[in-house]
Amino acid sequence: MIKKIALSCTLMGSVLLAQQVTQIKFQGLAHLSKSHALEISDIRIGDDMNSAKINQSIKNFFEQGYFEDVWVDKNGGTLVYHFKEKPSIANIQVKGYGDDGDKLLQTLNLKKGDLYDEALVNNAKKHMIAQLESQGSYDTVVEVKTAAVGEGAVSVVFNVNKGEKIKIKKLNFIGASKLDKSTLEEGIVNQEEDVMGWLPMLSNGEVKVDQLEYDAYRVKETYMKNGYLDAYVSKPLMRVDYSSYSAEVDYQIREGVQYRVGEVSLSQSIEGLDSQTLLEDLSLKSGQVFNIERMRKDMKKLEIAAGNLGYANAKVSPKMRKNTEGKIVSLQYVIHAGQKVTISDVLISGNDTTKDRVIRRYIYLAPGDIFNAKDLKDSKGALGRTGFFDKVEIKSQKVSENKINLLVKVTEASTGTISAGGGYGSYEGIMANASISDKNIFGSGINATLGFEISKISTNYNLSFVNPRVWDSMYSLGVSFYKKEYEYIDYIQDQVGGSVTLGRQFYRHFYASFGLGYVDNKSTYNDNYDPTGGIDVTFYADQYEKVSGFLSVKFDNTDDYYMPREGYIASISVEMAQMDGDMKQENIDRGYSQFDDFTKTSIRFGVYYGMEDILDYDLILRYKARYTKIISGNDEYIPIAERLFMGGIGSVRGYSPYSLSPKILGDRIGGTERFSTTVEASIPLSSAAKMRLAFFYDYGVIGSDDVPTATGSLSFGDEARSSTGAVIEWQSPFGAINLVFAYALDEEHDDDTATFEFSMGSKF
Repeated sequence: MIKKIALSCTLMGSVLLAQQVTQIKFQGLAHLSKSHALEISDIRIGDDMNSAKINQSIKNFFEQGYFEDVWVDKNGGTLVYHFKEKPSIANIQVKGYGDDGDKLLQTLNLKKGDLYDEALVNNAKKHMIAQLESQGSYDTVVEVKTAAVGEGAVSVVFNVNKGEKIKIKKLNFIGASKLDKSTLEEGIVNQEEDVMGWLPMLSNGEVKVDQLEYDAYRVKETYMKNGYLDAYVSKPLMRVDYSSYSAEVDYQIREGVQYRVGEVSLSQSIEGLDSQTLLEDLSLKSGQVFNIERMRKDMKKLEIAAGNLGYANAKVSPKMRKNTEGKIVSLQYVIHAGQKVTISDVLISGNDTTKDRVIRRYIYLAPGDIFNAKDLKDSKGALGRTGFFDKVEIKSQKVSENKINLLVKVTEASTGTISAGGGYGSYEGIMANASISDKNIFGSGINATLGFEISKISTNYNLSFVNPRVWDSMYSLGVSFYKKEYEYIDYIQDQVGGSVTLGRQFYRHFYASFGLGYVDNKSTYNDNYDPTGGIDVTFYADQYEKVSGFLSVKFDNTDDYYMPREGYIASISVEMAQMDGDMKQENIDRGYSQFDDFTKTSIRFGVYYGMEDILDYDLILRYKARYTKIISGNDEYIPIAERLFMGGIGSVRGYSPYSLSPKILGDRIGGTERFSTTVEASIPLSSAAKMRLAFFYDYGVIGSDDVPTATGSLSFGDEARSSTGAVIEWQSPFGAINLVFAYALDEEHDDDTATFEFSMGSKF
C-alpha cells in the first residue's frame, strides 16, 4: 500500500504542479457517500494538482478505518481514487470456552456486522485470555481463524485452549513475624486452597494470574493498616508444579517498626469550620496504632465538612512526620479549600423513560444553590431508593472557578414486570407468587401492582396504586385492596379489605401519613386445632366489619435497606377502629353486648452501629424494640383476629409463629399488649458470597387487660419468654435469606417451640 502511494506521488510529482483538478472520481466506495468522500479528501475542482495534498487525502481516508488500501490514478485533470474496503464480519464464534462463550462475546468490542480490523481482533483475543486468567486458567492459548463468506465478508472463529487450573497449595510470607499469616492472607485475592474450598465462603485456591501483582500491594496495605509504615513487600514469585497443577507463592517481606499516632492537628482557614470539633470527630486519634484506612476516611470526612459549606473542590493532604526511634508518627491534615462553588445547572442523562421532573424531585441541589456535599450524597441515595435505576452517578463539571454543573447520569432499571416466583418459610411452607407491576408507569414515578401469593397456610390477593409525589409535591397517595386467608394455630382468618392513604415527607428523613381502611372479617375455627381446655370453639368464629382511621410517623436515616451499618429507624402508628357485627349468643352469655371499638398503637425503634472504625473489624451491633397496645372503649368484646400474638421471626425466635399468647384453660385467646426487644451482633462470614453470621438475644412479653369468659373478666399474669441463637444472613442472587437457629431459654411445658426457621425476601 505504501509503495502504491509513493509510486503515484513520484509519477505525478513533476507534472502536477502546473495542472489543475478538473474532475474527481471514486471507485469501490460502499460505506461513504461521494459528498462525504469529497469532504474527507479536502480537494476541490479547480485546485492545483499537489502531490503532498493528494498524499494527505489518502491518509485521511485510511483514518476512517473502512479501507485496506487506497490509491490514486491521474488521467489528465481527473483524479481517480480507488478503494479496497475491509470485509465485514458475517459471523463470530467462540469454540472451547464452554457454555459461557456467548456471554464472553457480549463483553468484547467486536460484533457481527463490524468491519474486520486486525487490531480489534487482537484486542478481543487478549481480553479472552485475561478473562480466563482471572478465573484461574493458567497458560491459556487463543487462536483466531478467518474464512471468506461470499464477497466482502468473513467469519471469525476464536479457538480457545483454556489451559489448566493452577491451585495454590501454600503461601509463604518470608520475613513476616509481627502479623500472622491469616491476617496477611485475608486481604488478598490469591489464597491457599481451603479444605472443602468448593463452599462459597471458603477459598478454592485457584490462581487469578491477573491479580497476583496487585496482591503485593494488598499485603502492603495490610501492614499500613497495622502501623507498619516502612514495610516492604516484594512482587510475588509463583513456583508451579505442572505435574500436579499446584503452586507455591512467595512474598519477601521487611516489616520495620510499628508506629503509633502522635499529635493530630488540622490546618484550615474556612469560616464556619471549627477545627477542634472536626478533630474530635476523627477516628484516628493520638495513642492509637496508625491505620492508613482510617486516615483516608478522616480525610474524606474533612473534605465533606468543607463541601457542606460550598467548597466543592476542597482537597485534604496529610503531612506525616515519623519518629522511627520513638515509633511515633504525627499527622497534620491540611485543607485546601479553593473558592466557594455554586450550581450553574443540573444536567440529566440516561433517562429514556423516566421524566426529568421525576428525577429532579430527588435532587436536593438546584441551579443557583451553594454546593453542599451532604446534599449531593443524599440526592444519590434518594434516587437509588426509588428502584427506578440500576445505577446512579452524580459528578461535577467545572464551569469556572466558582461554578459547576451537576451531571446526573442514570441507568434505568426494568420497572415494568410480569413476574412469577416463589420462596419458602419454615412456618408458611412453600410459597408461590405472581404479579403484574410497574414502579414507574410511563416514567411518571407512579407504582401499581396486581398480585397474589399462595402457601400452605395462606392465600393473599392484592391490588395497589401509589403515587409518592402527587403533582411533584411532597405528598403521596395510595390506594389498596386485598383479600387474605391465613391459617393461624387456633383459627382461620378470612378477610376482605381496602385502604386509602395520604402521606407527606417532612425534611429528608421524616414521613407521616394518615388514611382510612375497611375490613370485612369472617373468622372460623381451625378444625386442625384441638383445644386443650375445652373452650367453646365459637369463641374463634368472629364475623364483623371494621372501619379504621390510620395515622403514622416514621424517621429513617439508615445507610442501607438490607444491611445498615449506621442510623436509626423509629416509627409510631395508630389505628382507631370502629366495629360492627352480629354478636354470637355465646359471647352474649359471656357478658358482652357488642364488638368493642378500640385504638391500636404500635411503636418501633431500631439503632445500627458499625464498629469497623473502632475495631478495624466489620462488626455490626443492632438493637430493635417493638411495642403494641390495644385500648378498648367500653371493655366490650375485641375479636380474636384483632388481638395480639407473639413468636417467630419478627418477635421472639425459638417459638413457633403466633404461638405465644395469654391463655384460658390452656387455649390461646390473644393479648392486648405486647413488647419485644432484640440485641444482635453481626460478623462477616464471606464478603465474596455476601454472607454474615449474627448472634442474637430476644425477649418478649405479652398480656391482656381481660379475658372473655362465661363469668366475666379474668385477670392473669403476663406471658414472658426469651431466646438466643444465631442467624446466617445471606444476600443471595435470589434475595435476602435468613437461616435462624434458635434456642428457647424459658420454655414452658405447653409451649410450641421452633429450633429452626427459614425465610426468604425479608429484611434483616
